[in-house]
Amino acid sequence: MRAIVCDSWREFDALELKDIPPPPMRPGGVRIRVEAAGVSFATQLVVAGKYQRKPPLPFTPGTEVAGTVIESAPDVADPLPPGTRVFAVLDWGGMAEEAVADAIHVVAIPDGLPLEAAVALPISYPTAGAALLWRARLAPGQWVLVHGAAAGVGLAGVEIARALGARVIARCGAAKRGVPLSRGADLVLDSAEPFRDAVREATGGVGVAAVLDTLGGPVFDENLRCLGDGGMLVTIGFAAGGIPTLPINLLLLKNIAVAGLNWGSYVGWSPGDNRQLHAPRARALWTQLVQWWAEGALRPEVHAGFPLARFREAMAEVSSRRASGRVVLRPGEA
Repeated sequence: MRAIVCDSWREFDALELKDIPPPPMRPGGVRIRVEAAGVSFATQLVVAGKYQRKPPLPFTPGTEVAGTVIESAPDVADPLPPGTRVFAVLDWGGMAEEAVADAIHVVAIPDGLPLEAAVALPISYPTAGAALLWRARLAPGQWVLVHGAAAGVGLAGVEIARALGARVIARCGAAKRGVPLSRGADLVLDSAEPFRDAVREATGGVGVAAVLDTLGGPVFDENLRCLGDGGMLVTIGFAAGGIPTLPINLLLLKNIAVAGLNWGSYVGWSPGDNRQLHAPRARALWTQLVQWWAEGALRPEVHAGFPLARFREAMAEVSSRRASGRVVLRPGEA
């Protein structure tokens, strides 16, 4: 089969497209014919050996796929029939014509929903969903501030907050303001401008109940000052490049909290590998997200798709921040 291969730690553009044997089946596994593999900014860190988790060399990158079931291991209790459309989260191996995923991390796509767009469901949507539902405990009618609201996890956060009945202040580049507006954001702020005063004005001086922070860096302190009494800031990444220092005195003075959300912990990517322990909770969240998607409350979309041979162009689309929605590789496309 054809696959993108990382033989040694290197830049993403230095990876190679090769013909390699299909991955072996393993206990509890499901073999998937990959029709769409997600391309994410974090993949660049993984192949450079700069991510907190390093796959064994050589390996094929890619942790989120959508495709069809080929076969299941004999020990899978309730195997999906071959040909079932599914999405799945992987440890690695997604940027290939075939991949093997754990059955507990393979979810059927209901009829009538687009297969390729499901590539956003393994990681982007549950990251936002777990942050808002599990950490922030966002409730109907509350205000939430979402950063990076025109792409990836941020856009998923806008949609999930609206599905919950919350009110959304979205922050993104001015050229993309129409994207979160189309998903129901109540207010969109230019990410190039300060935002504290605008947030306070929109909320009648009360502040927001939650902040979904995909950026870190210089916006962190301003985020804390946007929280209302009892509010929660959930940090899920540092796309702005800096890891902020927490002024703990503000937590005391404002009765607020800060939490982190690492979706990888729930799918076995952290030390200890508790994927089996967390599987029921993770699958319950996926069930809720798929239900919202089927009802039209969520609108995962593909910004652009590329054949495997054009993997460098695909990553350039992500790195340039041009994408609104997900960028995918299509292994079946010449």
